[in-house]
Amino acid sequence: MPIYIYKHPSREEYIEVIQTMNEEHVYADQEGLEWKRVFVNPQLNCSSNIDPFNNNAFIEKTGSMKGTYGDMLDYSKEMSEKRKSLNGGIDPVKDSYYKNYSAQRKGSKHPNEIKEKGYESKNVKIDFN
Repeated sequence: MPIYIYKHPSREEYIEVIQTMNEEHVYADQEGLEWKRVFVNPQLNCSSNIDPFNNNAFIEKTGSMKGTYGDMLDYSKEMSEKRKSLNGGIDPVKDSYYKNYSAQRKGSKHPNEIKEKGYESKNVKIDFN
């Protein structure tokens, strides 16, 4: 849904209001005072078309990115999905990370790898699907 910006008529105070496109674009506060709508140019962020295999591009993008840690993790997941789609369903960066993790810990699997692929031993088989 689009966000519309309104300015208080006497103070330098702004508010963002989410409204549907079909609604009448008017905002009145609790006291019945009608705020003025502020018209701005549409903004579009097109910088997400970076190479998903380029570590430096990812660092540059997330270093200048405004947002939360969760936003960065979402962007990382998006890059992983792009790598999967380009490599037949396997993310080589994640696969390499899992192999290094296992090698450093005497063959122990990463918890996320176990969740994704399940766990199987001679006595037990666990599937998380």
